[in-house]
Amino acid sequence: MAKDWQELTKMTGGEPIVVERVRLTNKDMTVEGSFDLPPLARLTMEDQIFTAAFVQSHGSIKDMEYLFGVSYPTIKNRLNRISRQLDFIDVQKIGPFDEADLQEHSGISNILDRLESGEISTKKALDILKSRKEK
Repeated sequence: MAKDWQELTKMTGGEPIVVERVRLTNKDMTVEGSFDLPPLARLTMEDQIFTAAFVQSHGSIKDMEYLFGVSYPTIKNRLNRISRQLDFIDVQKIGPFDEADLQEHSGISNILDRLESGEISTKKALDILKSRKEK
């Protein structure tokens, strides 16, 4: 079955696909119409495998680096590229955000990225966060 999807994605060259007929294998039933593929199914087979590996590794970029033999920035770039294709998730702000909130979020995110990449230790990350809280 996976081989069939690989061939299909190669044939379409990444162009949009519309499914027009679905047969239920356990029932004597066929449905015809015009059905869009779900967003994850629209990804290339390679991106689907990458996404499945990311989920199975519980989002660990360090595990992904090891599994795929590539660097942290390469993993982040691929995740960003895939996430742009998955626009079905509508992330909305919860409450108003001001400039201070954005700077705080950006700073914490940066610290977590550095921690995840192994650039800093857990103790160092906690020390940085504690010192920020005290300011």
